[in-house]
Amino acid sequence: MSQVEDSWERLVRAALRRERTGGRFSGRPEAGLAAIVPSSLANKDIDDILRAADEIQDDDPTVSRILCEHAYSLAQNLDPNSEGRGVLQFKTGLMSIIKQKLAKREGGSIDRSQDITLLREFYKLYREKHNVDQLREEEMKLRESGVFSGNLGELERKTVKRKRVLATLKVLGNVLVQLTEDISPEEADRLIPEELKRVMESDAAMTEDLVSYNIIPLDAPTITHAIVSFAEVKAAISAIKYFRGIPKLPGNFSAPPTRGLDIFDFLQYTFGFQKDNVSNQREHVVSLLANEQSRLRIPEELEPILDEAAVQRVFLKSLDNYIKWCDYLGFLPVWSNLEAVSKEMKLLFISLYFLIWGEAANLRFLPECLCYVFHHMGRELEDILRQQVAQPAKSCVSESGVSFLDQVIRPLYEVVAAEASNNDNGRAAHSAWRNYDDFNEYFWSLRCFELSWPWRKISSFFLKPSPRPKNILKSNGGKRCGKTSFVEHRTFLHLYHSFHRLWIFLFMMFQGLTIIAFNHGHLNSKTIREVLSVGPTYFVMKFAESVLDIVMMYGAYSTSQHLAVTRIFLRFLCYSLASVVICFLYVKALEERTRPNAESIIYKIYVVVLAIYAGFKFFLSFLTHIPACHRLSNRCNRWPIIRFVKWMHQEHYYVGRGMYERASDFLKYMVFWIFVLGSKFSFAYFLLIRPLVGPTRIIVNMDIRLYSWHDVVSKNNHNALTIVSLWAPVVAIYLLDIYLFYTVISAVWGFLLGARDRLGEIRTLDAVHKLFERFPTAFMDTLHVPLPERASVQSSSQDMEKSKFDAARFAPFWNEIIKNLREEDYITNLEMELLQMPKNSRSLSLVQWPLFLLASKIFLAKDIAVDKIDSQEDLWDRISRDDYMKYAVKESFYAVKFILTAILDDEGNNEGKKWVERIYEDIQGSIVNKRILVDFQLNKLPLVIQKVTALLGILKSDKTPELETGAVKAILDLYDVMRHDVLSINMRENYETWNMLSKARTDGRLFQKLKWPRDAELRAQVSRLYSLLTIKDSAASIPKNLEARRRLQFFTNSLFMEMPVPKPVREMLSFSVFTPYYSEIVLYSMSELLKKNEDGISTLFYLQKIYPDEWKNFLYRIGRDENTTELELSDNPRDILELRFWASYRGQTLARTVRGMMYYRKALMLQAYLERMTTGGIIRNEVTDVQGFDLSPEVRAQADMKFTYVLTCQIYGKQKEGHKPEAEDIALLMQRNEALRVAFIDEVETLKDGKVHTEYFSKLVKADINGKDKEIYSIKLPGNPKLGEGKPENQNHAIIFTRGNAVQTIDMNQDNYFEEALKMRNLLEELYRDHGIRPPTILGVREHIFTGSVSSLASFMSNQESSFVTLGQRVLATPLKVRMHYGHPDVFDRIFHITRGGISKASRVINISEDIFSGFNSTLRQGNVTHHEYIQVGKGRDVGLNQIALFEGKVAGGNGEQVLSRDVYRLGQLFDFFRMLSFYFTTVGYYFCTMLTVLTVYAFLYGRVYLALSGVGETIQDRAQISDNTALSAALNAQFLFQIGVFTAVPMVLGFILEQGFLRAFVSFVTMQFQLCTVFFTFSLGTRTHYFGRTILHGGARYQATGRGFVVRHIKFTENYRLYSRSHFVKGMEIVLLLVVYLAYGYYEGGALSYILLTVSSWFLAISWLFAPYLFNPSGFEWQKTVEDFRDWTNWLLYRGGIGVKGEESWEAWWDEELSHIRTFSGRLMETILSLRFLIFQYGIVYKLDVQGNDTSLTAYGYSWIVFAVLIILFKVFTFSQKISVNFQLLLRFIQGLSFLLALAGLAVAVALSDLSITDIFACILAFLPTGWGILCIACAWKPLMKKLGLWKSIRSIARLYDAGMGMLIFIPVALFSWFPFASTFQTRLMFNQAFSRGLEISLILAGNNPNTGM
Repeated sequence: MSQVEDSWERLVRAALRRERTGGRFSGRPEAGLAAIVPSSLANKDIDDILRAADEIQDDDPTVSRILCEHAYSLAQNLDPNSEGRGVLQFKTGLMSIIKQKLAKREGGSIDRSQDITLLREFYKLYREKHNVDQLREEEMKLRESGVFSGNLGELERKTVKRKRVLATLKVLGNVLVQLTEDISPEEADRLIPEELKRVMESDAAMTEDLVSYNIIPLDAPTITHAIVSFAEVKAAISAIKYFRGIPKLPGNFSAPPTRGLDIFDFLQYTFGFQKDNVSNQREHVVSLLANEQSRLRIPEELEPILDEAAVQRVFLKSLDNYIKWCDYLGFLPVWSNLEAVSKEMKLLFISLYFLIWGEAANLRFLPECLCYVFHHMGRELEDILRQQVAQPAKSCVSESGVSFLDQVIRPLYEVVAAEASNNDNGRAAHSAWRNYDDFNEYFWSLRCFELSWPWRKISSFFLKPSPRPKNILKSNGGKRCGKTSFVEHRTFLHLYHSFHRLWIFLFMMFQGLTIIAFNHGHLNSKTIREVLSVGPTYFVMKFAESVLDIVMMYGAYSTSQHLAVTRIFLRFLCYSLASVVICFLYVKALEERTRPNAESIIYKIYVVVLAIYAGFKFFLSFLTHIPACHRLSNRCNRWPIIRFVKWMHQEHYYVGRGMYERASDFLKYMVFWIFVLGSKFSFAYFLLIRPLVGPTRIIVNMDIRLYSWHDVVSKNNHNALTIVSLWAPVVAIYLLDIYLFYTVISAVWGFLLGARDRLGEIRTLDAVHKLFERFPTAFMDTLHVPLPERASVQSSSQDMEKSKFDAARFAPFWNEIIKNLREEDYITNLEMELLQMPKNSRSLSLVQWPLFLLASKIFLAKDIAVDKIDSQEDLWDRISRDDYMKYAVKESFYAVKFILTAILDDEGNNEGKKWVERIYEDIQGSIVNKRILVDFQLNKLPLVIQKVTALLGILKSDKTPELETGAVKAILDLYDVMRHDVLSINMRENYETWNMLSKARTDGRLFQKLKWPRDAELRAQVSRLYSLLTIKDSAASIPKNLEARRRLQFFTNSLFMEMPVPKPVREMLSFSVFTPYYSEIVLYSMSELLKKNEDGISTLFYLQKIYPDEWKNFLYRIGRDENTTELELSDNPRDILELRFWASYRGQTLARTVRGMMYYRKALMLQAYLERMTTGGIIRNEVTDVQGFDLSPEVRAQADMKFTYVLTCQIYGKQKEGHKPEAEDIALLMQRNEALRVAFIDEVETLKDGKVHTEYFSKLVKADINGKDKEIYSIKLPGNPKLGEGKPENQNHAIIFTRGNAVQTIDMNQDNYFEEALKMRNLLEELYRDHGIRPPTILGVREHIFTGSVSSLASFMSNQESSFVTLGQRVLATPLKVRMHYGHPDVFDRIFHITRGGISKASRVINISEDIFSGFNSTLRQGNVTHHEYIQVGKGRDVGLNQIALFEGKVAGGNGEQVLSRDVYRLGQLFDFFRMLSFYFTTVGYYFCTMLTVLTVYAFLYGRVYLALSGVGETIQDRAQISDNTALSAALNAQFLFQIGVFTAVPMVLGFILEQGFLRAFVSFVTMQFQLCTVFFTFSLGTRTHYFGRTILHGGARYQATGRGFVVRHIKFTENYRLYSRSHFVKGMEIVLLLVVYLAYGYYEGGALSYILLTVSSWFLAISWLFAPYLFNPSGFEWQKTVEDFRDWTNWLLYRGGIGVKGEESWEAWWDEELSHIRTFSGRLMETILSLRFLIFQYGIVYKLDVQGNDTSLTAYGYSWIVFAVLIILFKVFTFSQKISVNFQLLLRFIQGLSFLLALAGLAVAVALSDLSITDIFACILAFLPTGWGILCIACAWKPLMKKLGLWKSIRSIARLYDAGMGMLIFIPVALFSWFPFASTFQTRLMFNQAFSRGLEISLILAGNNPNTGM
């Protein structure tokens, strides 16, 4: 029975622990009972008790049972009805465990009265067993033994053990005390004697450092933590203590026992801040103050005092936005005189602000709202400070107590949440609800003070909107507060509204250039008069802008400032009047010219008016954008007229003031744009406009009376439509070609900037080899802190000493880089040995270089020496030609002497030592006398090397008697060789020495006693010299791994780039790394790695083939053979875990990101360790041993002060409760990285009034000593934090847990490298460098795309992205000054941004591209964004076509939303003209130009089709030939103009050349062309166009979860069709249709060749859009897959949808989803208008039919509609619903058959009896197909109306037919190619690298004939 009970307990415990199936592969620690405590209990004691129960289970099961029962009691008291989420399951499982423990006792019942006694006795036994007192003493002894004693690992082990034991004792003591509460005091005293109580109190005191803390143990001060011993930390802690002048706290305030009261306790009592918020901000403020103090280099004192300067800096930085807000609104801050504010009061204000910010939750997105709150709470604080005893603030007091959250934050949060819930999950119009910006901008005017303090909740600002009705076309009709200062209406007009200066400029220039061209280029008075017609154009366009101002503000008038509304209407009146006046003057001036003898008075007035206005505008722009003038104009603001003019000239907001740059920067980007605009307008004039002037004149004057169709628009209007068809593509190109010129010129500019910055100087391994000797000096100059002793080495005689000095300090860093490359499996053990650099100790007086530089050099030198050499100079000259050969020879020479001297330096070996000295003196003498060839037989050198090598080979091993004998013999052999074979000198000069040696040799005592190498340094020299003398192969190709090469090349190249001088770690700026995570892959599980796709390809197999060398290196690293399979590793859980990490480090996983970012800490620890050694008085050239540097407590503490890593895992709490593998993997990452912190949102269900309420907490956890999560902070939120976009809300809730001066934003698919982490100190110093008129607020960082090797698509994406993140952003930052934040991995000035709304914006949909808005916000708030390329961070990108398309769709949709945003509008308005151009063409303008590129194709083709169908084209050509007018043929050249898109590849090519060299760049580019990169980029063009245009018209932009895995699976035809049908296939088919119509009916001189040249790029575009998804689809042309795809597609097409059916399952469901974006009346109207273009085909083709003849009457067109109607009826007959026709099936079949026969007969009769031909039938199909599609599109747009009319089912049937037909047209070519086996092989080689494609082919062969083995 006991065996059954044991099994049952194990089963229940396993269930409670949730051990995963296949746990032996998981590598995760078991979770234990504590892991199952539901968050709804919200009790840390239960968690701790169950952990202790787990801990002592094996020691005493009875005590474990007592603890479990007590935990159950606590749970029962907290939630007696088990209504919280997960509580019932927890209690049930725990009770089951308790019952099993009770049942296992042999006989008798349990005497529960003995529980206290048992617990007491166990406490004593447990304490004795672990010898607690001795543990403490041993730990203190180890600490006192010194940091560098080598006992660091032992110290760590003992500390962890002590903490674990004390934690268990603390739980036992607490439970013991709690159990005695239920008995009488007398009985309690008897059971727990006073002596035991004292012991328990002592033990509890020793657990002070077990209190949860983040970085600095403030609530648990401890002498054992190194961080509290830092002087700056002590100073900061003492500064925030209670000071004189603060009212006393009441006696009932519970003071913490572990520390004294401080100002945070006072603020907590006064305003009711949450305890954990106070703890969090206490540490935050202390860390800020301490880090600021450390930068002041204040000498350490016994009692450190915080410097006033440190407080002042933090104060001004933290409250800078508040001070500017007060200044903008025109009132004094809380303090009236800043100079009179004491240091203590400044600390109080800083603390108050951060406490408000820390608890503001979603209101952190409203920075000026927080300024308002701080202002009023600061006023309250001043009142409270005047009292003797502290009183709670009235604004935070309620009936239930004092709570800042409930009284201040929650009322405003509820309004924001109500508005957010009214956006219909992002589907509602932006104008229908208030977003974060609307709420924040309310506080930009004095009107906000109407809200009063405490909040006046009856204000309209707090008005909550009524819920939206389900029918979104209906208004909700309720009262609501309007938007503030801006309304995001959904219209393309925003592009004009925001960038009207650009459009006015372009249209005026086009007008002027066209007028000049029509005047034959003559600039006479007539031309100038006509050119001045741009005046009316300008004013009319400005009038249009003023009208848009009024229209776009609709919806915000009620809440906007009256001045802003007044300005809008004043501008409207001014430009209305000006337009009328200017137009009137110009018309009168033209009339004046026609009169004879007119004096042109009106014309002169007109010119004077224009000149005055233009001069005034220019002067005003000059005044507002040149810094000196801007400052002057600010001084003149006191004059009303100046204020009025500036106010009318430019809008005035709280943000966007002072948007000017330094004069030199302004000149730079002005010159840049003058180049661009000059090129653009030259191109436009000479190649676009002027060639069309002649043809246009001819066509205008042509009298065309004969048309192929019934013309209703082209008569008597000078062939206007023909002119439009001719000029439309030209105008479109004119509007977009400016981007092409920007691209080319910016690429050249970026190339030159990169060359200036020395990028790409080291681009090959050969360059690394050649320049290596310069690396130590470069490293010391750039990455090492300046050393005084190094600066003192100046004279040339000390060059060697300086080189040695530099090499000794460079070596530890270089070796750590190489070591990390080995740990990452990029290099082999041998490569690591060759690459590592010697320590360069003082044993040798020269620099010792890594072996990979010196390998085989000795053998080459030997061959040179053995050859016949004329002289000693010739010999040395030949050796010195190769520097590293020279170094190898010198090192070998001196190393042999050093080793021989060391081993012969023993008692009785005086002769041996003298021999060595004698030999070396003779050699030196011969060299001086130039007799080396005479005195020594160099032909015997190989024999000498052989003997030395034999000796070294013996000395390498540990000493044994046999080896010692062998060593003596080897030295004797060497002696004999040197004495008898090599030496040719006259020995008489040193007769006594040689005679003594000969006698010792004869007597057999020479070299008989050796001093065996035992010293580590000597052994290293022996081993190194042995390698130097034995390695014959060249190491020129080491390392062989391409990634290792790339990293070393970039790192060494960056050493020669300009970067700031780093500060010591203690003085550097502190920073955080911040990574948002949702539910992506953390760590691959074995099941994921071994899971095979339909081809039998697993992810692990894929990785092994992609990275074969890294796989072998991994196997060697874990001690396995290279042929070991993954299944053979399963016997070792450690190896399995390592395998999972190895695979995860090669994917886009969180584990990879965490490993990379933790390199920052490792780098800081190494730097701090070596700096401590240097400042510790280490003498020059002393070797630094860095073994165990990462175990030093002081070094770890220093790194923790400077670096924090916070993962914000939004749903980690849910994942833990659901026992998801992701939660276990995140916990594993925390256990492996002690500095890692995880923030998450915890949802806790509580009972209120019998109802379950959900409360939200923002929590921070770390791994504790038991490997479990330890909660550090838990801050309650006012409600659900996800009101806006997920990622920024995720970042916002956790930003309060970051620390430091800077924060680096990192996505979860990024990587970092140790060598790059070494440069972080330099990068942070950029925040204090001169980068313009404003200090940097965002530091842009270069990215390396590491997914480029996965497939050809990944390579295209990688190259495209690399071009943008390097060359592109380089130019954006300098000279254009418009670089923004593009998501990662930029470094933010943290305090600047957290006090100004955060590092991203979060409003629903409008901020879908949340990251770039932080750049907008930073720029608008007078920030400065820079870019730096001496440091790089890895980044993963999407690797499959569908992933890429979804990503690009998301970005394009995000840009569509940006067009509507207020940020883009303000930047477009407030930038100067040239900076505005830069901003436009690098953000939304890029996407608009992309769309224009496609529209150009449409304009060209529709123009051609018009000319073809109307017959005008043929007429014009005939007349041109008759008149021999070649100018008309220029009209046909428009096609080539939009082929200039090839120039967009220029940045990529120049980037390749810069960083790879011309030859490699050329090969890379050609390879990409062969891999069909042009098809991919053309396809991407369609993706961006579709999503950008659709978003602006209809909305629907949303975050796309692209998935970041490896794409090795075949994508089904159906999936591709669903994704690309509307974005690419429909548009591709339309282009094909246009091309076919033009082919059939067009007229082109030159026949087929002319047609091909004219349309080749259009055909390429169409084919790319139609077939790229299948061309880039793995196994896309494999026959079996094609068959399966067709079956799947037909099933999907015919399966009828229904409720709950997804688009993946049914065509009908997918079709409904595709139409869901059309929701508004304007959207339906636009779709209708756009769909009318399809009707032109039927109208034109009908008149081209043979049956029609020459009849052009409308009757023929009417007949065609009758035929179309008949076809629709026939279709309806054949697709009649089977459900309806159940009762008359036979009749229906008869009608269908009869209809079919009648249709055939009618067609046959028509062909036989009329002029109807077979070609006419095909022509009709060509005509009716687009007509049907156009009608279908219109019907879909008006779906609600169609449903009311009962036509929807018929429309759906027609739509299904169209999709079936379109699918078949695409599928047939795919199926045809699948017939040929070579197509599949070619495609695999095209898509993947050679290793994988070969492995894939082999796997398919092994799988047999069935390629779907894995299915």
